[in-house]
Amino acid sequence: MTDALERAVTALADAYPGPGGAVAVLREGEVLARHAWGYANAERRIPFTPRTLFRMCSITKQFTCAALLDAFPDPSVLDDDLRARLPLLEGPAPGTLHLCHNQSGLRDYWAVAMLHGSPVEAPFGDAEAARLIGGTRSLHFAPGTRYSYVNQNFRLLSDMLEARAGRGFAEVLRARVLDRAGMASAFLAVDTRAMPDGTEGYEGSLATGFRAAENRILWTGDAGLGASLDDMIAWERHIDATRDDADSLHGRLLRPANFADGAPAPYAFGLRAGEEFGRRAIGHGGALRGWRSHRMVLPAERVSVVVLFNHLSDAYAASLDILGALFGEPRQRAAADHPPPAWLGAWFEPETALAARIDAAEPGRIRLRFGHSAERLDLQADGSATNGATTIRMSPEGLRMDRPHENQSVILLPRRGVPARDIAGRYACAELGAELTVEDAGGAVYGGFSGMLGQGRMERLEPIAEDLWALPCPRALDHTPPGDWTLAVEREAGRPRAIRLGCWLARGLRYERQPAG
Repeated sequence: MTDALERAVTALADAYPGPGGAVAVLREGEVLARHAWGYANAERRIPFTPRTLFRMCSITKQFTCAALLDAFPDPSVLDDDLRARLPLLEGPAPGTLHLCHNQSGLRDYWAVAMLHGSPVEAPFGDAEAARLIGGTRSLHFAPGTRYSYVNQNFRLLSDMLEARAGRGFAEVLRARVLDRAGMASAFLAVDTRAMPDGTEGYEGSLATGFRAAENRILWTGDAGLGASLDDMIAWERHIDATRDDADSLHGRLLRPANFADGAPAPYAFGLRAGEEFGRRAIGHGGALRGWRSHRMVLPAERVSVVVLFNHLSDAYAASLDILGALFGEPRQRAAADHPPPAWLGAWFEPETALAARIDAAEPGRIRLRFGHSAERLDLQADGSATNGATTIRMSPEGLRMDRPHENQSVILLPRRGVPARDIAGRYACAELGAELTVEDAGGAVYGGFSGMLGQGRMERLEPIAEDLWALPCPRALDHTPPGDWTLAVEREAGRPRAIRLGCWLARGLRYERQPAG
């Protein structure tokens, strides 16, 4: 291990402070760094070690796809199984490969759970999942045409594997992936309330203190893998040892995917492809309240990095710190100090009915609030702004936003002014059988959801522009929440008639205003 890499590894505990964590770095199948620090359980004084069991969260998705491809080299043979699990769906159903590539068009069930009034830390298990999935009546885009991150895509995959195999997904995963990769202590950690070795995930900060996070979700193929750092090292070594075999577990995961129009899709089989430090990188993160992880592989360099935090620090950024030290390159480059563009402000994207809020950030950068979370974009000399994934530029047609990883290129519509406060009332969504209540409480406007899962809390609405509001979602079933909800008001004869509501994970839902009384 180089001095720079050693310094970067030991610096993680201070750079990303919290109860504990672990990191591994491998090159050509050899371990360059295997380091853990702090506590897996601060109250019980259980140290965090490379053998500590950890919730890998969404890193599970690639393992689910590996099990699927091992059992069914042509996943499309399960397409009829999938259609049967969506009995109310009107129109064409997605295919199994659409699930693998997050191109299904399904709305994310953890996001929709909030629309059904779920309390933020309510139990969410097989019964709740089945009700929300089985109640699907429409998609928010045609299968294969767009990308949208959807957790139940991978739950459906594991459910179908269970049904076909006649045994639990834990057994399927063990036999088809974990044993073959030498992941001796890895297992399907379905119940998020506790880990068998006592490891806890924590919320908080050094300033506020840390407390054990409460989770009550039952996970399967979407985010259920429990594994230690040593298990993940075994996975990385297995991958490197089979790198020249296109039919190996990981080789099959790396098969390219496309959108329906032929455009390349960077997300496939539970892995996201991109570029880091000018090199092709493949990986995925994991997140739940109290847990953060990231796994990244640079195939050409035969380098792997795994970062595990049992607190809410940025594991992706930590993995970039490690790669920067390994390559001797800075992780962040200063943005050129271009002046803020004239197109800052509020915009509306008509296809998704979502707001796009653009404001100035630090010098040379802007902040875009549109998708799951806020993005920073670097200003360019030609007046555009980009972060490599999203580009915004003024065109003859208007302000264009390109998001090629989602196969989306749209013209944003300007929105000005302030929204009228006459929207108080009860709104019903026939699609979901759920309601939105908006109230003017002494001059402040609040909104809250209710449905089959209960009555959610009232949140103060944030005005964006004329007939455009944001309903914040600071906490949800999972952490991080699905993002702010856009409320786009539709009027008839000047009066509010309906609200088009959505976030990036669950778009295009129409709520009709109900008569008073």
